[in-house]
Amino acid sequence: MALTKYDPFQDVVDFPSGFRSFADSVNRMLSEPRSGRPWTPAVDIFETDNELVIKADLPEVDMKGHPGRDRERHTHAQGERKFEAREQGAGYHRIERSYGSFARYFSLPDTVEADKVKADYKNGALTVTLAKKEIAKPRTVKVEVHQ
Repeated sequence: MALTKYDPFQDVVDFPSGFRSFADSVNRMLSEPRSGRPWTPAVDIFETDNELVIKADLPEVDMKGHPGRDRERHTHAQGERKFEAREQGAGYHRIERSYGSFARYFSLPDTVEADKVKADYKNGALTVTLAKKEIAKPRTVKVEVHQ
């Protein structure tokens, strides 16, 4: 048995010209770089025995003056990636990376020391490390076995 791709518009001969114009406008809006369009960098959050770590991909972002900060059980990172003017003679075929300002906010659990935040920006990645409280660290309990 052959698989057939479902096309809900197969019976429609031609879309109204207004719809086609709208679709083209939306595609153009989403593909053009705009300095004011928000974007959200990807992050990984993981924990070790002693720390909670937030790692964000921020290539080509100037993080000077925008380190990870902590305020009342929250930490955040903010910055901006600017779209540089096109070089003389360069013709872009596709622009998929996002540009503009960003801000990421994270709530901190009660198990971390809010005043012990360390931020490091290296090779386009921001790493925010939060120390865990002693009570949250894993402990080894010796179990006595009686026979």
